[in-house]
Amino acid sequence: MVMVLIIVTFHLALFGTFITRSGIISSVHTFGVSALGPLFLAFIGIGLAASIWLLLSRLGRLKSEGELDSLASRESTFILNNLILVGATFAILLGTIFPMISEAVTGVKVTVGAAYFNRVTVPMFFLLILLMGICPLIGWRRASPVRDFLRPLAAALALGTLTFILGVRKPHVIIGLFICFFVLSTLAIEWFRGVRARHRTRGENYIKALLSLVWGNRPRYGGYIVHVAIIFIAIGALGSTAYQVEKEAGLAPGESMSIENYTLRYEGLSRYPTATGLVTAATLSVFDGGSPAGTMTAEKTFHINFDQPVTEVAIRSSLTEDLYVILGGANASGLAAFRVLINPVVSWIWLGGAFMLLGGLIALWPEGAPGRSGRAGSPR
Repeated sequence: MVMVLIIVTFHLALFGTFITRSGIISSVHTFGVSALGPLFLAFIGIGLAASIWLLLSRLGRLKSEGELDSLASRESTFILNNLILVGATFAILLGTIFPMISEAVTGVKVTVGAAYFNRVTVPMFFLLILLMGICPLIGWRRASPVRDFLRPLAAALALGTLTFILGVRKPHVIIGLFICFFVLSTLAIEWFRGVRARHRTRGENYIKALLSLVWGNRPRYGGYIVHVAIIFIAIGALGSTAYQVEKEAGLAPGESMSIENYTLRYEGLSRYPTATGLVTAATLSVFDGGSPAGTMTAEKTFHINFDQPVTEVAIRSSLTEDLYVILGGANASGLAAFRVLINPVVSWIWLGGAFMLLGGLIALWPEGAPGRSGRAGSPR
């Protein structure tokens, strides 16, 4: 199965490059007028055929020696994880090539929009996250007691109820957050058990026990940190898409606009030259709940050798939300058009990226040479 997934992944990556570069899908990366597209497609076909031949000719040597003893085991969650990823891949592939199929069959190109991908892939994504929480609770080659699931379920239910009290009402957001809280709870329990065990058996304080636990089994706990990163990214994606607020307004200098708890007062326009063009900058004073919160400057740069202006978005970030101000345009009298967005918890996506990098570095950090430490093979 692993070899099949490797072959499919590699050739789908090539196919994605082909449909983009050949001009089948409109893209700025499309090749110019050339015969490279058919040659590229032939290369993919030859590579796929050769890979299948090599796989079939060595099929006997690739058979796994292990067997699945229980459907409720950690091995089964890995298989289910792969099946979900394959399903998501097929759904994305179908949505990508469907316009080409419809045009070839009916002569009319039917475009598949973002709604299709969101409805199909988002549930699969959260099912994968749920498996991230279930997997640590299930033993290898055997089922785990039901009581192992009670604590993380109770914690997730308590946190989900708290978010509901705080104003989260959209059903899909509540379900998504419940899954995220369940996974975080399972990971927290796993970490707590390990730290408590080191504290009791070795007398280490909790901070030292935590650091020793992570460094003593880097692949495992680095992977757990990556799981936490994925949860942060999921929370950021949920909040920023479900509760984004947007407003547009045309303002003269001195006028203000309000959005949620923010008030933006347009102070004026400035223009100044650069080495490559002309910059138009609009300055706004920001008030958060009536209190001054600094200024923001949104810009447009008109480059000498480029027809379209380049927009520089003004951003005010915090852990709870990001405020974006986009300058749409301005006239000689200073009247300017603004587009303002509030994106909740977007910073959690960036925080998740940082945690993912950290977890990856820890998991991939090479083990020390066995001869350098007498504890290289000690239990953890």
